[in-house]
Amino acid sequence: MRVVGLVALPGSRTFDVAVASEVWGVDRTSSGIGPFELRICAPGRRAVDLRPAGALRATHGVGGLDDCDLVVVPGRHDPFAATPRSVVAALRAAHARGAVVASLCSGAFTLAAAGLVDGRPATTHWLLLDELERAAPRADVRRDVLFTEADGVFTSAGVAGGVDLCLHLVRLAHGAEVAAALARRMVTPPAREGGQHQYVEAPVPSRPGRADMASIVDWAAGRIGEPIGVADLAARSGMSERTFLRAFRAATGSTPGRWLLLQRVRHAQRLLESTDLPVERVAERAGLGTAANLRRRMRAELGVGPSAYRRTFRAA
Repeated sequence: MRVVGLVALPGSRTFDVAVASEVWGVDRTSSGIGPFELRICAPGRRAVDLRPAGALRATHGVGGLDDCDLVVVPGRHDPFAATPRSVVAALRAAHARGAVVASLCSGAFTLAAAGLVDGRPATTHWLLLDELERAAPRADVRRDVLFTEADGVFTSAGVAGGVDLCLHLVRLAHGAEVAAALARRMVTPPAREGGQHQYVEAPVPSRPGRADMASIVDWAAGRIGEPIGVADLAARSGMSERTFLRAFRAATGSTPGRWLLLQRVRHAQRLLESTDLPVERVAERAGLGTAANLRRRMRAELGVGPSAYRRTFRAA
């Protein structure tokens, strides 16, 4: 996923364009990220005004999308604005030849105009979910996710959800380490999707004798290979397990058991990518015990086992 085409339409959202540009348009090869080629593709290769501010100069016409590995569609200030036929045709052709097509925020309406979310999960900014259901009645509109993916078509929730999706796309194509390195450069969590909170966004206020939630998360993350469980986290917090469960969910949007599991799977991914450790040792270091348990957990969360994952990302 090296050549990325950004669809530039009048009224494209400044933030969405900036996110894609930050991820794929900055030269970070000295840090082992990329190289990428970012093409700004607009009908007639015309400059477009952004909203709420700015303008964007095209580097290519719509034909620039023809050989892109990834096509990114930013949201538009008016998500119901007509989508040019040339863009509809280019999006359909890109998907048909196997390119990944991804929308940010209200860009889902552009994909809907091209029929690419029909029969697939889709999401957008929460304020526009009802409208997306009306615009794409055959789509499976998801209301409680940061992004969706199916058959090479991706959509993201509003605003910062686009950051989550872009980093996810980098992770799928280039591995967890590259995505994590890029996230560090962008000073953002490498993943927030579905309970995979890397940072606590709304930490529980500290109380006398109790560690705050952020410090508990940091403590657990540093011991992810050890046999710690929910009871250990609750004991460290000074709360009962029931109270801790409520507090943890309020702070992270996940249960502590789910958070621990996904942290362990993520650590296993890093080990598989960066070491030659046998699968059995990876399972032990990731706190998942046995190779059989690691295989079961990875297949459930990622759709592939550890050996297949290692072949894919070590080769990449």
